[in-house]
Amino acid sequence: MEECSGPRMESRPPGLPLPLGGPGSRSGYRRERHCRPSVCKEFLPESLGSTLVRTFHTKSMTKKIPLVSLTLICLSLSPLHSGAKSHRDGEWRHFGGDAGGQRYSGLNQINRKNVARLKRAWTYHTGDYSDGTVYRTLSCFEATPLMADGVLYVTTPFARAIALDPETGKELWTYDPKIDRTKLYNLFINRGPAYWTDGKDRRIIYGTLEGKLIALDARTGKPCQDFGENGIVDMHEGFRDKYPNAMYGVTSAPTIYKNIMIVSVLVEAKVGPSPAVRAFDVRTGKQVWQFDTVPKPGQVGHDTWEQDSWVERSGTNVWMSVSVDEKRGMAFLPVTSPAYDFYGGDRKGQNLFGDSLVAVNANTGERIWHFQIVHHDLWDYDLPAQPNLVTVVRNGKKVDAVAQVTKMGFVFVFDRLTGNPLFPVEERPVPSSEIPGEKPWPTQPIPLKPRPIARQSITADELSRVTPESYAKAKKWFEQVIPGPIYTPPGSKPMLMFPGLNGGANWPGASFDPTTGWLYVAISNLGTVIQMVARPEGSFLPYIATFPTAGIAKFPFFMDGETGWPLQQPPWGTLVAINLNTGDIEWEKPLGIVKELMAAGLPPTGTINLGGSIVTAGGLIFIGGTTDSMFRALDKKTGALLWETEVEAPAFAAPMTYSGPKNRKQYVVIAAGGGNKYTKKFSDALVAFALP
Repeated sequence: MEECSGPRMESRPPGLPLPLGGPGSRSGYRRERHCRPSVCKEFLPESLGSTLVRTFHTKSMTKKIPLVSLTLICLSLSPLHSGAKSHRDGEWRHFGGDAGGQRYSGLNQINRKNVARLKRAWTYHTGDYSDGTVYRTLSCFEATPLMADGVLYVTTPFARAIALDPETGKELWTYDPKIDRTKLYNLFINRGPAYWTDGKDRRIIYGTLEGKLIALDARTGKPCQDFGENGIVDMHEGFRDKYPNAMYGVTSAPTIYKNIMIVSVLVEAKVGPSPAVRAFDVRTGKQVWQFDTVPKPGQVGHDTWEQDSWVERSGTNVWMSVSVDEKRGMAFLPVTSPAYDFYGGDRKGQNLFGDSLVAVNANTGERIWHFQIVHHDLWDYDLPAQPNLVTVVRNGKKVDAVAQVTKMGFVFVFDRLTGNPLFPVEERPVPSSEIPGEKPWPTQPIPLKPRPIARQSITADELSRVTPESYAKAKKWFEQVIPGPIYTPPGSKPMLMFPGLNGGANWPGASFDPTTGWLYVAISNLGTVIQMVARPEGSFLPYIATFPTAGIAKFPFFMDGETGWPLQQPPWGTLVAINLNTGDIEWEKPLGIVKELMAAGLPPTGTINLGGSIVTAGGLIFIGGTTDSMFRALDKKTGALLWETEVEAPAFAAPMTYSGPKNRKQYVVIAAGGGNKYTKKFSDALVAFALP
């Protein structure tokens, strides 16, 4: 495959327009190569070789700002083999439904007219959960099953792989990698496997918290002997001696492209092994490419790390599944914040590719474009979700785009080929820091459309009044904190930041309806109280973050630790429908209820949620995720609740749907495992629903 770039484009990296009154950016560029324009044409902007420019309008001035730093890659457009088709009729072959993460199904047997008759078809109990009584680490059953070639596949929080009959839930085989359950992890999590076939060979591939990649024969569950060593690749090879105890594992499903799997990893929150995104051959397990999310000398973005702060820098990883444009051979990487999350005095600079959406050549890993969504992150505002590859209508023309939901409550929408924002983005000044040695970036990119879909600030008038006790607790805490607006750096006094560490949107991401151009996003409105404290001289870092509410809420959020209710006025969680053709919000509904408050006569408050949605041709949205343990179907046009049922525990997962391979009945399946740190309910249930 020929790799090349078009004429060198002297523009700033996307996401870093010239700040108004702020410093300019510095950027390196790849050496120019030439290619056949006929091959690269679809990747070229209309004016080849010119600086891409968008005009931003403000009240005081109009300014033309270069937006895109672009390396153009000649990509193979050869037809994919039959096993690489993204979405066969009635199946669910990818974590996000298709390789582009749309979470859309063309099935319509279950629809608006009959969904009220939906019944539980079967329940499978994996036996795998941890409530803290046996193992120190809690579990969360966040997996989305796959259904391919007549079999349903799922992974458990303990990284066991299970194959089931999709019509009955009968167990066909299981595989146990026997991870060390006595170790202390953040959570026992595995969000699911990937499926690959060449029409003859069929494989289930997934990773573990211990950093092992596993390839199984999809028919038998036995390890594929030609993959790595006895079906296992140890991702620690190459750095185990230097970092023998490094946290380096896999929690999200790999993404398949041709015979390549692109793997996301969980890494250290301090110095450690490279956080690079790595791709492996699905047959052999050999590494095919890696993309350095912390650029090395000579790479684009290296000069955004002052001095040698890039060395052994961790964080800046991709821990959620990536998306792939299979036709064009492009992969889209949602990169997270650099370590340490809340102090950046030891990493001055813009810190590319931290908090950036990066488009790379899926065959080689070479960068095509990037857009940094948060500069010099001090808030743990990772890009938490799989990007959605969408097609929208702009000025009467269809545009292939990519949408990225964020913890901050912003939704960014880019031209998929160029990285050019489809709605204006302004670099706006943000507060500075009073912490010695810290140097926040002076501006942050703010999209003008869609409007923010999560709470980004709070005042005394917005404290919770759902009960007198709730208001008393909220008032007590509020009097002790500084209510910082979004992008206020943590300081020496307790600061209440909205959105908090978990958003906003989080890993469940969004679903997209290609027939309407609407995007559906579930969000939480939950703040975090954070305070920086000085460390003794000689410590690893001079300042670290503490969370004053942690002793009350048991984790660092602005909430009542006894009830689990946030301490600001509802809604505490919502489902939002966004028209990506216009950038307008079509509807917004509270998602979830608190039974005690409903009994007292309050309207639905919404709840903290941690579950994804799917949208179907039957006119429906299916979603769990709420702490009330309900699984719901809503009208996709209006958000009206059409059906709900209680499951064993909060469904902190994304559902999926498929057609039975024999009976052709449509099923909807959700993992209802509860756990995490939002509920005391734990379960191991995988639940399927169908019409009677």
